[in-house]
Amino acid sequence: MGDSFVIAIDFGTAFSGYAFNITPGEEKSEPHLPRWGKEYGFDTPKTPTCILFNEDEKCLSFGFEAKMEYKEMSGEEAKKHYFFEDFKMELYSKKLNSNLKIKAANGKSMKALKVFSESLRFLKEDALRTISRNTQGKNFLASDFTWVLTVPAIWDLSAKQFMREAATQAGIVSEGNQEKLVFALEPEAASVWCKKLPSDGFITQNTSRNTLDQSPGTQYIVVDCGGGTIDITVHEVLEGGALKELHKASGNDLGGQNVDRKFKQFLREIFCDGVWDKYEENYPGEVQKIMYDFTLFKKGDKDIEITCSLNLGRLAQTKKDIEKFLEGVQGASWDEGSIRISKEKLRSFFDESLQGIVKSLDNILRRGYRIGYILLVGGYADSQILQRHITEEYIGECNVLCPFRPQEAILKGAVMFGRNPAVVTSRKSAFTYGLAVANRFDASNHRADKKYTNQDGEWCDDIFKKLVAINEDVGWNQTKSFSLSPTSSTQTAMNYDFYRTQHKSPKYVDEEGVEKIGGFVLDSPNTERGLDREAKLNINFGFTEMKATATDIDSGSTKSIKLNFMRR
Repeated sequence: MGDSFVIAIDFGTAFSGYAFNITPGEEKSEPHLPRWGKEYGFDTPKTPTCILFNEDEKCLSFGFEAKMEYKEMSGEEAKKHYFFEDFKMELYSKKLNSNLKIKAANGKSMKALKVFSESLRFLKEDALRTISRNTQGKNFLASDFTWVLTVPAIWDLSAKQFMREAATQAGIVSEGNQEKLVFALEPEAASVWCKKLPSDGFITQNTSRNTLDQSPGTQYIVVDCGGGTIDITVHEVLEGGALKELHKASGNDLGGQNVDRKFKQFLREIFCDGVWDKYEENYPGEVQKIMYDFTLFKKGDKDIEITCSLNLGRLAQTKKDIEKFLEGVQGASWDEGSIRISKEKLRSFFDESLQGIVKSLDNILRRGYRIGYILLVGGYADSQILQRHITEEYIGECNVLCPFRPQEAILKGAVMFGRNPAVVTSRKSAFTYGLAVANRFDASNHRADKKYTNQDGEWCDDIFKKLVAINEDVGWNQTKSFSLSPTSSTQTAMNYDFYRTQHKSPKYVDEEGVEKIGGFVLDSPNTERGLDREAKLNINFGFTEMKATATDIDSGSTKSIKLNFMRR
């Protein structure tokens, strides 16, 4: 995997971007991140996650450009187009299939897979263009790179598979070279980057002079504060700087956008009688502008001023003077053409989200780990209110650290991860995995309804043979071996079905909460040794899939199957 050509895509709920590395040599070169939005007076490491399609579902633009184009459209034109934003949250805790549809801003629907794959296609092509400009116009193909796609650790398996499908449709990888696409879990990627930062790489106080990867035994929590999700992982640094996962990833959907929604809700309450709803419907571009300004205000901790447009004033006027709407409103006042919102009110928009983060952290801290640090990363971590709240909450308990430009930590770490995925040496299995087997029937131990008889005796069917237990530490690239034998002296094939469950030790594969995840048939043509034949089963735990390979010892016949992800 020591591939030095890596492109990482951080496809975020609110903002997306990419970083790349095309220089050989592991440690020396920092990943390159392009800047976005210069032509609109912005300068950011990521661009808004929005995409615009025309009425024929052809992609027109992505990011700042899509936002601006949509803003400038007349109502009639906007009705014809499809504009999507915040659509990544559609994949959070849902059962997915490739026909899932999602709604555009004007209520029209389109296939989610298309919205995602066209977004990834845009980022892929932009990355390849940028790299060509940096290499005197040498043309690169997608297949020249290892691609790393970042996903929340708390996502369900089906969401990761959905993203793999979208990436394949976007031309990032093709059927034959699927292994060129690696998933990095967002908090894990951030951890990889932060553990090598010197003490002056953090905004917040870091008293230790060593980097984390030179401090074996250190245990820390990474809190990835995104727009959609709060994603939490617990790591211990091992000798040599590799990482071990101590606690299965956890988190919630109370990211930075929860704060935005509270702010918008407040404006809707001020401009009651349907004034705000009408404003949103008729002037979506202006509402976008207010929300963009709010994302900047959100980083600070002082009173904020929202400029009122003439259009909002005009709509308000149909009911009463605009300043009348603000009379008696707690935390907001009218100030010559602007709405002034007090910093106390601003802080209150953060309440639910911060309580959710603290609840998730408390849940981990009371489990008796020796946590030295809490690392805050992700774009939402740029907020002073969030940094201060978490620091004060855990003062005297652990150090709270936030790197400079916390939004970039995930992308930079993802590139490093693409170059060396073995940096996280072990993870917690999210499930108990097992295999259906038949054993000699034992009346004192087995269910009577599971009994069957053949020429070789009485057997008990559907027994769950455990391969790996939930929460067990599973090493990167570790292989476990099991020995299996036939249940009939004359059978010429062995059937293997694999199952997973969140229960620790199920007895049978048809119990509640046990689901089948795949299977295969292994040929065993040579029956001379009857029941004394042996098959060897090897389970290899890679990073993104588990692979099971069975070999019939007498004939050498083998079969393999990829089982779904180790994690959720």
